[in-house]
Amino acid sequence: MSNKNFIGADISASIVVFLVALPLCLGVALASGAPMLSGVIAGIIGGIVVGFLSKSPSSVSGPAAGLAAVVLSSITKLGSFEVFLMAVVIAGAIQLLSGIGKAGFIANYIPSNVIKGLLAAIGIILILKQIPHAVGFDIDGEDDFTFFQKDGQNTFSELLSIFSYFTLGAVIISAISLIALIYWDKTPMKKLSFFPASLFVVILGVALNAAFKSFFPALQIESSHLVNIPAIKGVDSFITMPSFASIGNYQVWVVAFTIAIIASLETLLNLEAVENLDSLKRTASPNKELVAQGIGNIFSGLLGGIPITSVIVRSSVNINAGAKTKLSTILHGVFLLISVVLIAPVLNLIPLASLAAILLFTGYKLAKISLFKEMYKKGLNQFIPFVVTILAIIFTDLLIGILVGLAVSIFYLLKSNYKNPFVIEKEVLHQDETLRIELPNQASFLNKATIKETLWTVPNNSKVIIDATYSDFVDNDIVELITDFKNTVAVEKNIKLNILGLKEKYNLDDHIQFLNVLDKETQQKLKADEILDLLKAGNDRFVKGKWTEKYLKHQVGATSFGQNPMAVVLSCIDSRTTTEHIFDLGLGDIFSVRIAGNILNEDILGSMEFATNVVGTKLVVVLGHTKCGAIVGACNHVEMGNLTALLNKVKPAIEKEITTTENRNGTNTTFVKNVTELNVHLTIERIRKESYIIADLEKEGKIKIVGGMYDVETGVVKFYE
Repeated sequence: MSNKNFIGADISASIVVFLVALPLCLGVALASGAPMLSGVIAGIIGGIVVGFLSKSPSSVSGPAAGLAAVVLSSITKLGSFEVFLMAVVIAGAIQLLSGIGKAGFIANYIPSNVIKGLLAAIGIILILKQIPHAVGFDIDGEDDFTFFQKDGQNTFSELLSIFSYFTLGAVIISAISLIALIYWDKTPMKKLSFFPASLFVVILGVALNAAFKSFFPALQIESSHLVNIPAIKGVDSFITMPSFASIGNYQVWVVAFTIAIIASLETLLNLEAVENLDSLKRTASPNKELVAQGIGNIFSGLLGGIPITSVIVRSSVNINAGAKTKLSTILHGVFLLISVVLIAPVLNLIPLASLAAILLFTGYKLAKISLFKEMYKKGLNQFIPFVVTILAIIFTDLLIGILVGLAVSIFYLLKSNYKNPFVIEKEVLHQDETLRIELPNQASFLNKATIKETLWTVPNNSKVIIDATYSDFVDNDIVELITDFKNTVAVEKNIKLNILGLKEKYNLDDHIQFLNVLDKETQQKLKADEILDLLKAGNDRFVKGKWTEKYLKHQVGATSFGQNPMAVVLSCIDSRTTTEHIFDLGLGDIFSVRIAGNILNEDILGSMEFATNVVGTKLVVVLGHTKCGAIVGACNHVEMGNLTALLNKVKPAIEKEITTTENRNGTNTTFVKNVTELNVHLTIERIRKESYIIADLEKEGKIKIVGGMYDVETGVVKFYE
């Protein structure tokens, strides 16, 4: 989209936001016990000043219903609106300093399930609260988002009352408006980005009411169901100055801190929520947003406005109306200013039912059923805090609901950390079982109870590895716990302990008490089938990327006194078939014999006899691999120096491959695959035939000979037993 289209989309979106924001500004001021125009002043400053300073492309600021109760009680406590304005100025200064001090990081610690719960709750509240306005029951203001209302009713009882107060004209307008909003994107009108459905709905509402007046007087909507902007008689009636003399009043500062804390939290939460709604997922610095909000509240207090926050209702309307940049936010503030000064009579023609339809549609988008399904699929630890946040916001208010949702989310976080704060694996290398505990990226005091429970219940004479290699932070509580286990528990229970990865700053260096290297006793205890299972398990770890820590530096010293490998593996020289890697083995675990085509000759056979008869190796493996260059060369009858004699040793496998009748060369992948497998089997036959030593050991059950095929694409080894 070009910049020109951006401007068009922003202008049209700003008009829609302005039309929604205007009655909300007036209503919040009314609910706060403040002059009606103080809400409009706050809206103007939230749009122009905060909009200009903010880095958020979508967030819209203004007076918020969530602060109405705080404002009302504060004005009563301080005794006058002018003294209250001084508290607003100070609150703005506190927010400004908080932003400069980078306190916006708090926003990063709000869980996504709480944010999504906030959005869904706002959507449900919009639907519940706008249904009365959609049918012409306008006793409560557009700003009233509380469950227990000032008139003694609650949200649900109010819905039951609407059946006695239907205004047919309002019902017709809201119904047609909703149909237009729902099906707008299925019409050619959706291509007109400068003319969104919301703006069409407002114009349609005015036009329909005018038609009712001329042709169907019984359906005409009365002025009490229309937008109502008070007339301005002069600057004095528009702007109220704060009482600077009250700056030393202790109560003023208490109110200021209260407003600053609540307004900042609501802003940071709404900013996070707006970023979730933005299809482009653009982010804005929470610190810079606090600075913008702080300056905005300073101006609002100085000019007679009530406190400002980022407001999710207006912001979501802004996004749904197609806004692309913050120009929409700024222009909506300009339009608020123009409206109260110049065109109040025109705006007073807009039916509240039209605005209700826009907000109903916005609420539906915020609280879609698909969102609930998505959260349920993520598990109860995500779904329950999400639902609790929604219910708490609906039945209390925004701030209390968020705090309740956070408390439940923290409960599940603690529960999750207690159950599984780290990775516990049991490794079987050679014959011994080793318990490996991998600490999480952030090992905090929250993990202390479970780590202690795990370590303190380790059986006597065990081998334990505590691995902090991937931990960016390890709390001092955890370090002390590990130190106590190392110095006391492990000593008393004869536990061999390895501690790895702790940074020098924790004053606990790598601590190595055991190495999983083969000794003579273990080698002799292992049976051939057990060794084969160890190779299979090692290959499985290799394929899954879960390699065991080898401590190669330490293994060098541990194996310097002798070698006791458990297997001899004949494999290809191919660079992709390093047997120690593909079987996840360490130093001294196997004899590795490598030669192109994994062919057999007298020297290799002698090496195998040494491995089995002298050293005591129990397993012989002939390992081929897919896409073997030597096999391809043999199939193509390549002749080149000394390589010719080597490739000739593959000819028996080529001759035995009788299933392929055409294209018997290296270009036929099926032919090459068959020859590769036959080459492994024929090599095993030659071992038995040409080495009576190995053959006798196999007959006596002292060793086992198996073949295998390594897939260079998947890393998987398939054994032929």
